[in-house]
Amino acid sequence: MDRIAIIGGARLEGEIPISGAKNSAIKLMAASLLTDEPLRLTNMPRLADTRFLGKLLQRLGTEVSESEGADGPETLLQTREIISTIAPYDLVRQMRASFNVLGPLLARTGQAKVSLPGGCTIGARPVDLHLQALEALGARIDLHEGYVYAQAPRGLRGGRIDFPINSVGATEHAMLAAVLAEGDSEITNAAREPEMVDLAECLNKMGAKVSGAGTSTIQIQGVSRLSGATHAVMPDRIETGTYAVAAAMAGGEVRLTRTRSDFIETLLDKMGEAGVEVTLHNDGLTVKRNGARLRAVEIDTAPYPGFATDLQAQFMALMTLAEGESVIRETIFENRFMHAPELSRLGADITVSGGEARVRGVESLEGAQVMATDLRASVSLVIAGLAGRGETMVNRVYHLDRGFERLEEKLSACGAQIRRIKGGDDEE
Repeated sequence: MDRIAIIGGARLEGEIPISGAKNSAIKLMAASLLTDEPLRLTNMPRLADTRFLGKLLQRLGTEVSESEGADGPETLLQTREIISTIAPYDLVRQMRASFNVLGPLLARTGQAKVSLPGGCTIGARPVDLHLQALEALGARIDLHEGYVYAQAPRGLRGGRIDFPINSVGATEHAMLAAVLAEGDSEITNAAREPEMVDLAECLNKMGAKVSGAGTSTIQIQGVSRLSGATHAVMPDRIETGTYAVAAAMAGGEVRLTRTRSDFIETLLDKMGEAGVEVTLHNDGLTVKRNGARLRAVEIDTAPYPGFATDLQAQFMALMTLAEGESVIRETIFENRFMHAPELSRLGADITVSGGEARVRGVESLEGAQVMATDLRASVSLVIAGLAGRGETMVNRVYHLDRGFERLEEKLSACGAQIRRIKGGDDEE
């Protein structure tokens, strides 16, 4: 497996363009199953996860082609005919979000057989809410031998979907299914993340009637068919936040372009409390830190617009060098502090108890061999390595390739000493 080697201590100076959002792109790709006309997605990220989903969609009957357009990478998807309503385990297991093909298949064909996605290193994340949403739209759901069998032979019908807890994936899944249901649907306690708005805007361009996305109540008037459309994927707010933290960790001045600062306001507020200078621009933001020691800050992860759980590991890396004790509480996923022991290998002083981590800032970090455990944990180790003395070797970086496009290239362009080592054995 590939590894990433970082020689710490180099200040970051320059500009980093932000890619399209992974978490939005994969749901927009699934929307292509809802029509027989072409869906053109621009500002598309080129990632392992989008490739995985592309393979699954091709198995179901979607033609997938990639190209470079005037505004960057594009993907053209067209599902003239659903040739299979089965999403097998060997493909679904590679990425949990591919489970969201269930709703579109069911909405368009009246049936689907989709593998359960299986376990996850950052918590169970069950699909019960997804299935309850589909049942509220009239689907009959059966579970056999690790597969979900869903049927709606007379089509889905509008209904009220009351989520007991806030769920991004289930909200998106409900939207994807309800747009072709007969009648009106309402989703309450809906997730409010910007990705909901991006999906709704794309669906509406295709002829859907979705309102309220970005609020806790979403209304959908079902339509009989959808058409093709062209839609630009929103900028990746997690990538934006990650590079903002990286610039603060290493020191220097980095301008992040092709993005929106309002997507990460909570993070930027906390970075300001920590002593990082942030300047906002029309096309992004500039992060600057020149030598002054960081201050410890307290955070609690929360659904949007709260502090994103997908930025928690990166912020913990930043707090390892802050003066004083930081408290980080993870309220979204269990088991999401697995990066803490790896950061400790670099010299961090972290104590984890349940969903709370206490980070006592140290004067400096030392390079070491570390192991990536999941996508966000992986990049937190890279961020820490940027400030560590000596060489940090991050093993099992295939996690990184799922969510960060050209990571080494973007950081190297700003002066980071970072390189990928192809193949080789991982340190166990």
